[in-house]
Order: sequence, then C-alpha cells, then structure tokens
Amino acid sequence: MYLKSLLKEPTKKTPQLDFNPLTGELILSGRSIPENPADTYEDVLKWVTQYINNPRYITNLRLNLDYFNTASSLWLAKVIKVLGQIKGPENTLIIHLYFNIEDFDSMEIEDLKDALSPIINMIGTPSVSLGIKIYGTDDNGEIIKESMVLL
Repeated sequence: MYLKSLLKEPTKKTPQLDFNPLTGELILSGRSIPENPADTYEDVLKWVTQYINNPRYITNLRLNLDYFNTASSLWLAKVIKVLGQIKGPENTLIIHLYFNIEDFDSMEIEDLKDALSPIINMIGTPSVSLGIKIYGTDDNGEIIKESMVLL
C-alpha cells in the first residue's frame, strides 16, 4: 500500500503537519496546545507506524514548535519512539529542534543535556542511527546558528 503525505494546516491551537514519505521530511511547526491532543496526534502516530515499514535512508523529524503543552509532549514522545524503531543499519533519523537564538546562545552544555535528555529517554535504545540537530532562530524563524549532536 502506498503511503500518502500527511498534510494539515495549522490552527491557533494545533501545529502545521507536513509529513512526506517520498522525501523523509516530517515537519511539525507552530503551536501545539490542542484541547483534544488525540484528535491531532492519532493520525500522526498511525502515519509514522506505517512509514517505518518503508522509510527513506534519512528521515528528518523537524520539531519547529513555538510552544507545546504536556499532553502534546506525551504524543510527541510516542511518535519519536516509533521513529526510533526504524530498522536497518543504513537508516538515519535526525531530529531537528528549534530554539529562540537568545535561549540557544545562553545554553551551556548542561542545559543542552537537560533539553535533550527527554528526547533521548523517549527513544530508549534506537534501532536506527540517530542525530539531533539544534538551531537558534530569530524572531522571524530564520536560522542564525546550528549545532549537531550525534548519538
């Protein structure tokens, strides 16, 4: 069965979703404070569960979220955990995280570890090569600085 792209326009409370199985680009951007997170994220979880059966060699999960609530973080954890189960030593999952440049510039190595530990804990022991790329952005969302962490 052919997996179609998952596209949803953002609302005031839900992020834009742009998941493309042909390119391996999985993008969530905007705000994620849905009143019923299952309405937003059940489709995402089903999609990634199908995607990992035939993933691209490089999968880019781009979490460009201005803000997300606790309920959203639980669903994002489930999505990341599924993506961490991509099989094959030739496959790579890169998680892209976006921070305001002021937060990015003030991060010490311990802050960075604190920011990344929930993601690392969510994945557990991945069966895929994993990298995390961190970006510092300005108020317009333009990338000013970036850093790569390989796990």
